[in-house]
Amino acid sequence: MKTEIDLGFVGEPQRIAAGVLDTFKQSDIIPVIAPIGVGPEGETYNINADTIAGAVAAAVKATRLLLLTDVSGVLDADKRLIPELTARTARRLIAEKVINGGMIPKIETCLQAVDGGVEAAVVVDGRVPHAILLELFTEGGVGTLIRAG
Repeated sequence: MKTEIDLGFVGEPQRIAAGVLDTFKQSDIIPVIAPIGVGPEGETYNINADTIAGAVAAAVKATRLLLLTDVSGVLDADKRLIPELTARTARRLIAEKVINGGMIPKIETCLQAVDGGVEAAVVVDGRVPHAILLELFTEGGVGTLIRAG
């Protein structure tokens, strides 16, 4: 028997006001975006932070989406890091249950971002000191890079 749980006002992003974000790109301001949405009747919705990050990245046509987590990245069936995946391979690994549990929503966010025009998305271990710098400024990076294809 499956029990349904009402999570209340939890939503999915329908539209991102990219024009507002363009204003920040032309200034020295780095926005902090709360994962809150507004419904048609003015009601507020909580939205998963990774989901919002992916939607924002796609809306502004970001070069790269970085998702920090508490594992080294996407792991294969033998628990070894997969340094790079195509979107097609990521979808296959989800279907084969190699990618499972809490990693599925992260990878689905990466796939939506890449499908939305982001050049690549990366799942990075946020526990590693300087993980973002290592990802951005080393040839192989430190996480799992996901590209279209």
